[in-house]
Amino acid sequence: MFTSFHAMIPSDAELASQALTEEGNYRFPSFSASDAVTLGLSLRKRFRASSRHSKGKGLVISIQTIAGHTLFACTVGDLGHPAGVGDVSLDSWTSVDSMVGVVRQTGHSSYYVEKSMSAMGKSAKQLGIQGDHIIHGGAFPIWLDNAHCCPIAVVACYSGSTQEDHHLVVTTVRDYLHKINKSEGARMSASSVLGTEMHAPLPSVPIRESTVSSYQRVEVRQFTSE
Repeated sequence: MFTSFHAMIPSDAELASQALTEEGNYRFPSFSASDAVTLGLSLRKRFRASSRHSKGKGLVISIQTIAGHTLFACTVGDLGHPAGVGDVSLDSWTSVDSMVGVVRQTGHSSYYVEKSMSAMGKSAKQLGIQGDHIIHGGAFPIWLDNAHCCPIAVVACYSGSTQEDHHLVVTTVRDYLHKINKSEGARMSASSVLGTEMHAPLPSVPIRESTVSSYQRVEVRQFTSE
């Protein structure tokens, strides 16, 4: 019984492989500041509807360009309550910025880096990550389909749960991409129908027989007179 239960739990190597697959599958056709706001609000809405939020958990969300410009930032929760209990700590923003730094250095999600370190038994420094970064799941690279040199942006959230934060970001990115692809498919379909209508053959205009006969008679007279 215990053996079968243990077999159901994925290893760190398997989790790292899954995270790497997600990075390859979830790439954007384009990414604008408007996309960042929509994606950030989707993250906020999804977390607010979760059981974690109903139990008093808070979240910080940050979406930045790879160069460090902030496109979206949001706190879900409070820094403290009268009872002295806070659902968002003062270190939350420090943590999320550190996670974004990991993605900038490696080009991979912070969850992938975390699980790879664990699977290989190596430290961040041994993997070439410079600085004292917090290796915690929840920061995910925004790649473009036609740009393979580096990510264009990073979307990150932090609540203190490495696996749940990573899952929240990945599922939100996945669903947002599905929505984009669905809209693009509908637009292309509409354009195809419109193009078919525009290129439809023009109706032929019948030529009256009297007009043809008159034209032929004129030509005959001119030829005869010569």
